Amino acid sequence: MQIEHSFTCPYCFEQITFLIDPTEGPQAYVEDCEVCCRPIAVSCEVEDGEVVEFEAFQID
Repeated sequence: MQIEHSFTCPYCFEQITFLIDPTEGPQAYVEDCEVCCRPIAVSCEVEDGEVVEFEAFQID
């Protein structure tokens, strides 16, 4: 089971969605924006099947 999480891209400011694996605990990874294709650094944490912390940053 994955959690769908929506947020605003830090580059193009479009609303996008990433899938998060709730079994991984605290996570940090890079994924491309589905709209502008620029790399986004993601940091997130899931507890009890819910996203409790999520941050997305530009990679400069």
